[in-house]
This record gives sequence, structure tokens and C-alpha cells, in this order.
Amino acid sequence: MTGPLLYARSRALPATLAALVGTAAFALWAAGRLDAYLDPDRRVPIVALTPLLASAVIGASLYSASDELDRTAVRPWWPRRLAQLTALTALAALLVVPAVLGHADTFGPPAVIRNTLGCTGVTATAAVLLGARLSWLPAFAYVSAVYLGSSAARGRAGTVWAWPMQPGAWAVALAAFAVGAALYAARGARPDGPRV
Repeated sequence: MTGPLLYARSRALPATLAALVGTAAFALWAAGRLDAYLDPDRRVPIVALTPLLASAVIGASLYSASDELDRTAVRPWWPRRLAQLTALTALAALLVVPAVLGHADTFGPPAVIRNTLGCTGVTATAAVLLGARLSWLPAFAYVSAVYLGSSAARGRAGTVWAWPMQPGAWAVALAAFAVGAALYAARGARPDGPRV
């Protein structure tokens, strides 16, 4: 039992869980303040930004202070990394659903779950390429750009590039998550800071 506890502490999982609960509580509060029951279009910021915040929290937990130990361990680390990423993603998706209950695919639970999967996949890929501390940046830039420019998204190409705002874009979000999870499980996060 000591191994899993040490792993959880080394990845700051207790703080990550608290931050995910806080993100979900904030989303629920914000959804109530938007009076989304009057007009489902008012949920767009919740559907776009809450999964982005949750993926940033998850991305911060992908940091490893012991990169050298991870690479020289007797047992492979990829099962632990994959379990951590998938469990946190599933938990985040479940926690943010209550903020958007009661409407169809565009602004309801399917949209927020899809966006949580896709944003976490982008964040995991960025953790491998840039490091865990900057892993939130590409997802933030991409989702912000799509949020501001998605009104021009039309056709199949629009569904692909504007997947955070498109109801039929499950395949793109699932592919982003699969790529990010596979890369993170295989390689782990890039070490932050200079190597000595």
C-alpha cells in the first residue's frame, strides 16, 4: 500500500483532486449565475472553459520530480501513468456534468464530457512535448481561438478543427485523448527546468 500512496503524493494527487472539485463547484456556481435555464446558448462558456480548466489541473499533476527514478525503475511506469491520466479525466468529466444538466448534445453533458476528453488529450500531449508546467498553454490557446472563431465553422472540416464547439466531433476529441494518453503513458512528462 505504500507504493500507491507515495506515487499519489509525488504527483500531488490530493491537491489535484481538491482542485478538480473546486473547478466543478465553480462551474456549477457560474452556470447558475448565467441563468442558463432561460437560454441554453448561455452555457457555451461553461461547456468550453470548464473542461479547459479541468485539463489544466490534470496537466499540473503529470509533473514528475523524479524523472531519473522513473526511467530506471524495475517495473514499467506506463501502467501507473495511464491509470492516473484516465482516472483523473473520468473523475473530471463526472464532476463537471452537473453544471450542464438538462439540455441536448450541443450544451449538455455529452458536450462537456467530449471537451474534457479532448482538452485532456491535448494537455497530455503538451506535457510530453513542453513539460507539465506549460501543458495547459496549447489547450488554452486552441480552445480560446475556437471559442472566438467557431461561428464560421461549417462542414466536415469545421467539425474537425472546431471540435470543442461542434456536437458531432466525438471522433476528434477521442483521437486527441487517445494520442495524448498513449504519448504520456509511454514517455511521461518532459522534465521541467535545466538538466544537471
